[in-house]
Amino acid sequence: MLRQRTNGFILPSLLNVNQTSQALDAMEKSGRIVCMCHANPDGDAVGSLLGLVSILQKKYPEKNILAICKDPAPDSFRYLPGVREITPSYVPTSGDLFLSLDSGDAKQTGYLEELPELFDPKRAKEKGIVTMKLDHHHTGSDFAEFNFVDSTAASTAEIVVDVADALNFEIPKDAATCLLTGIFTDTGSMMHSNTSTRVYRTAARLLKAGADHGAMTHHVFRTSKLSTLKLWGRMLEKISLSEEGAAISAVTAGDFRATGADFSELTGAIDYVNSIPGMKFSLILSERDGKVKGSLRTLRDDVDVSAMAKKFDGGGHKRAAGFSVDGKLEEETRWKVVPSKESLQQK
Repeated sequence: MLRQRTNGFILPSLLNVNQTSQALDAMEKSGRIVCMCHANPDGDAVGSLLGLVSILQKKYPEKNILAICKDPAPDSFRYLPGVREITPSYVPTSGDLFLSLDSGDAKQTGYLEELPELFDPKRAKEKGIVTMKLDHHHTGSDFAEFNFVDSTAASTAEIVVDVADALNFEIPKDAATCLLTGIFTDTGSMMHSNTSTRVYRTAARLLKAGADHGAMTHHVFRTSKLSTLKLWGRMLEKISLSEEGAAISAVTAGDFRATGADFSELTGAIDYVNSIPGMKFSLILSERDGKVKGSLRTLRDDVDVSAMAKKFDGGGHKRAAGFSVDGKLEEETRWKVVPSKESLQQK
């Protein structure tokens, strides 16, 4: 990634010199810094959130640094330092710096209807609140006053590392563990096509800072709850292949109840569906809280699943995307009659 120098900092190309200076000044002047990630958080969301909070706590020990998320972190990420400090409650206050992480669209945060002023720079400014956004999705909107978006990054955690290094902020050991988790989960343990030389350099940077690779590997990739395995079994059993070249499966509210699994336990299942040879793309539909969520994946260069997700007001990346619509799932069985060879010959 191209870099430019200013005031002794090495700035990633996504950071405009003037904008970065203004953003840093806003951090210095803020009375409180509130960091938030998207609802139903995955590894990158939780890792970026907690990683940045740890960095800011080290840089500004005199400030109140909050971590907020509409939903709790999945059990597999409960090992992360600071995870129990995440709260769903937030009352905006004049002097706050509100920082959104890994959220392409405001509605993904779960706070758009409750706190709409936070996603309108003009209204936020009128209330004395500065808003920032760090994200790596190429779909979405620039809903903050300062938008640091780099769609070439494999994860938002990667951007947090770049920004911290650019501003000469120390990355503590705890932050390094959180950020490495974000990178590993969004690259499928370095197996997805978004794994670049930049990803390996950033991972090495975090390991050098003291990231606990062993704890991450154990909790995220080598630990599965019985309820998770049962849920995945139901999901795998329902896979069907469409004439369009898609591998599709569904998980109903009844499946969650029968297995005792939480919604977050479906995380990662899409990668198994996506491993079927010859498929153009894969789709998992899941039913929860009056909504149907869709997860899309593809391994092909000629398929853009983010364009599919956009038709349902969703978004994401070219090879990994998702959407959410109000409604429920209904199973449909389709039959067709195939004449036997004998009947055809008689004709």
